[in-house]
This record gives sequence, C-alpha cells and structure tokens, in this order.
Amino acid sequence: MAKVSVVLHYYKAKEFDEKHIRAQVEGLAGQSYKDLEFILITCDKEEALTHFSAIRPRILECRDDLSLNMNRALNMAEGEWILFIDNRDNPVIMKKAAVDGFMIGAERQKDAGLFYTSYELEDKGEVKEIHLLDHHIGRVRDNMDFGKVYFIRKSALEAIGGFDASVKYNQIYDLRLKISEKHKLYRIANRYSGSYYRVVAAGKKADVFDYLKAGKDIQLEAERVFTEHLKRIGAYLAPGKLMPKEKSHKDVSTLKASVIIPVGNRPEFIGPAIDSVQRQTVQDIEVIVMVNGGGKDPTADVVRSYMKGGKNYDPNKPEVRLCVLDINSIGLCLNLGAKMARGKYYVQLDSDDQLIEDAVEKILTVYDSNPEIAMVIGSYEVWEKHDDGSITRVKEIPVVTHDEWTDDNGRNNLLRINGAGAPRSARIEVIKNIGYFSINDDPYARNYGEDYELVLKVSEQYKIGRVWDPIYKVIRHSGGTDHSIDQHTIDRNDNAKDWVRMETILRRRAMNKKA
Repeated sequence: MAKVSVVLHYYKAKEFDEKHIRAQVEGLAGQSYKDLEFILITCDKEEALTHFSAIRPRILECRDDLSLNMNRALNMAEGEWILFIDNRDNPVIMKKAAVDGFMIGAERQKDAGLFYTSYELEDKGEVKEIHLLDHHIGRVRDNMDFGKVYFIRKSALEAIGGFDASVKYNQIYDLRLKISEKHKLYRIANRYSGSYYRVVAAGKKADVFDYLKAGKDIQLEAERVFTEHLKRIGAYLAPGKLMPKEKSHKDVSTLKASVIIPVGNRPEFIGPAIDSVQRQTVQDIEVIVMVNGGGKDPTADVVRSYMKGGKNYDPNKPEVRLCVLDINSIGLCLNLGAKMARGKYYVQLDSDDQLIEDAVEKILTVYDSNPEIAMVIGSYEVWEKHDDGSITRVKEIPVVTHDEWTDDNGRNNLLRINGAGAPRSARIEVIKNIGYFSINDDPYARNYGEDYELVLKVSEQYKIGRVWDPIYKVIRHSGGTDHSIDQHTIDRNDNAKDWVRMETILRRRAMNKKA
C-alpha cells in the first residue's frame, strides 16, 4: 500500500465557520484509506493543533509564499502521492472514500501525473455539483477550473523541481502546465453524487469581464508562465516569424470597407447598429446585414426600412444591403458576407453593439501605416441597455484594450486568454486566403469562437495592427452573452475555444518542426 501525504492549510484569520472546520477534520480523519500522513501549513499553531488533533498533523509554520510553503511540505512528505487540498480561502470537505478513489485511479492510469475531480459547491446552504472539463493539450487557459483538490505523483513534482519560487501569483497554473508536459492529467468525472469533496464558497455568477479586475502584475506573470510553457512544448512563435503565405485572392474592392452584421430575431437592436455605421466619419463604406432567422424574421423588415423606398432610407449615407438566410450560423453569415463585400476591408459589428463614429477612420489609418498589416483589432467600451431603450456607459469597467496583445507576443498570449478585442477588421482577400470563418464544422462549435480561430490563423501568416482608442460599444442586456451566463453555456463555449487552442498548438508545433 503506497503512502499518501495530505497537505492542507489552516489560517485563523479566515474565520471559517466552526462546523466547516469540524467537517474538514472529520472528512480527513474518516478516510477509508489508512496509509496517510498529514502536513498542516499554518500561522496559528496552537489553534491548528486544537482543531486538527484528530488527524495528528505535522505542523509546518507558514511563510508568506505558497511556493516556499509547498516546497518545504514536499521535503517533509514521505508519500508516493501528494494530496494537496487548497483550502486557503475556502473550507474543503473531503468525502471519506476520496483517497481510495484516487489510489484506484493511480493503479489504472500508470502515466498519470495529476488527478483532479468534479466537486460539490455549497453556497448559502444550497449544494450544487460542479462538473469539470477533461484535460487535453489545448486546456491552457489560466482561468480553467481544476477544483481545489489535486492528487499529484510526488516524482512528477520532483521532476519539475517542485513549485517555482519565482512565480508569486500563478503557482498552481504554472505547476499543472509543467506536469502536463511530461505526464497525463486525468479528470475524475461525476454524473451525480459522485464528487470527491465539497467546497464551501460564496456564490458568484460568471462575468466575462472578471479578468479585467485582476492586477496587471498577475496578468504579466501568467503570460510569462504560459509563454515558457509554449517554448517547452515547441508551440511558441518567435517575434516576426511568419508561416509561408498561400497565394492570395485578388482584391476586387470598390469601397473602403464593408461592415458585416450577422443577426437573428433582434429587430430592436439592428436599427441603432445600422445608424452607428451610417454616422461614420468615413462614408465610402457599406453595411451588409445577414439576417439568419429566415423569411419570418422581423429583423429583415427593419433592415429594409434603411434601403431604397424605406422610411429610413437616405441616399447620402452608406448603402445598406440585406441577405436573408434560413440557417442560424454566424460563420456562414460572415463568409457569405465576405463573398458579397465590395469593400477592401471587413469590419465586425455584432447586431446588439454599435460602432463609435470614427471607428472605420481609425481602423483605416492603421492599415495605411503599414502595408504588411492584414488585420486590425480595436478597443471597446461596455454600455448597459435599459428598459426604456436608452444606453449608458458602465463606468466601473475600463476601456477594454486587450493590451496583453503586444507585437512580440500577442499571438502566443492569445491562446491563454479568451478574446482578442473588438472590433476586428481584416482584409477581405485575407479572410478568403485563410480559408474563411468556421461554420460550426469544429467539434463543440455552436455559433461561438469562429472569429477567435480566424485571428489565431491570421496572426501566424500576417502582421496585426491595433487601435488603442475606444471605437466600439459593447451593449450589455438581458439577452446577451457578455455577463451572467450559466455554467452549461460557459462549459460549451470553453470546449469550443479550447478545441481551437488544441488545433493551434498542434499546428504551430508542426510548423516549428519544419522550420
């Protein structure tokens, strides 16, 4: 029977509820697997010994650094496996058969370096099951949920030198990337009532803008950690290194830009979106509205009102063109729009968002600054739509610049984060040359991530420019996808983009091998 070393924390200052502290101890003391030792990292030795006496832990007085504490614990540990319970901020209550389950996993999966498992979340007295995603080479986001419990082969930890002392904020992210380079990471799934532990936490709805609240130092360190990972696995693209371009499609443009708007059943939004295009300081453009709700979609009638004969028609403003499809596919809309376009450049506009008046002008200025630029990515503000139809700026969210995109490392760092910024613009001929947007022909794709894939592919062959001023308004509303989305939707979206990340990493590794 292999020994397991259990490492956990206790901090009096966290003021965990007494019943939760007791539950943590009871879960550990009651483990059916018996060859265990416990190492307790604490700054409050006397209280810790009182609360955790039932498991007779070895006490390790804490320092102000997780890496230092964990490496000292590893030096003390006698087990072949380390059960790291990250209960620094939340009580973590283990099920009594948990270690038995992990050890059976270890016997079955000889190449495992780390196990993680779905868990229960107790929020204000209610308990729900959190089902985690399985691991693959594309699961490189720093916000991916691996839970609070990690069952790690000690030799795998020793092979990477333990926790990296130079990493101050993203220690666990760095650790699991490094372990994944030489060993497999296995998820133990849960259908129902099969979680290995419970986390006590305050509930919080997901918000795609949460990353903006992370400190700049944290983001820069995460970028460094991830970039080094890409270098070690051979998927890093050095600055200036571009894949050979295929023969380009011919530029047949007669206008400066085509603003393409895919939309389905949003008649209340499409008018303001079109208005924002027709107010542009550059008027040598067109609007192509791709209505994908079929012939009965009321959005089409609003669009027609901006066309010749309609009440909103103005011959002195950019022309509005309409295409009605009976297939709800954003990628299909964008591709057909690109085929219809008379502009040299495609400019993105989501149907529920708006362009700021000088958006196209500033995008074209970037293109004009360097003929090698094939795509331009802008910056945006977040606005809120109210019941009366008015919109106001959400001041607590700063202008979203995605300044983690740099000339040297943006195309690498983009694999770590979930977006490249908005609006996005590209030369129409480049969209065709790359092979168009995804049309939900990738696993997990459901009208999500098609533009993310395109940016990654373009960045491998072409130079990308930036507009740092806000030129776009993202409109938050009850029917949008920018905030307060449920876990099922989050998982579906993450699966889609992580698949794209996997394909990108494999493609770039192959490219580097050929170089």
